Amino acid sequence: QVHLVETGGGLVQAGDSLRVSCAGSGRTFNRIHMGWFRQVPGKGEREFVAGIDGNGERAYASGSVKARFSISRDNAKNTVYLRMNKLTPEDTAVYYCAASNTAPVTSVSRVEYWGQGTQVTVST
Repeated sequence: QVHLVETGGGLVQAGDSLRVSCAGSGRTFNRIHMGWFRQVPGKGEREFVAGIDGNGERAYASGSVKARFSISRDNAKNTVYLRMNKLTPEDTAVYYCAASNTAPVTSVSRVEYWGQGTQVTVST
């Protein structure tokens, strides 16, 4: 069982940067694939944003955010981060941390564990 807790969301202005964090439980955190998804309430499925493998050697991101967002992890702290730069109002969503013991979390179907989400709101 993996328990995930996101922090760091909030209200920012367009063009600002923000980093959200996800703290995970478990002694095997460095073996777990981690990622971030986002969802606009009431508007469709959760959208993949970025993912990273257990030891942090391989990271990947959605084409729509790849130039502005980056994912990283600190296994000593059992924490994964999503750094978001040049935010726009279209980035407004609830951001969810996701984890899988077995596969890169590039789609909702691969996710085994979810965090509760953290709201990111970007104003004009």
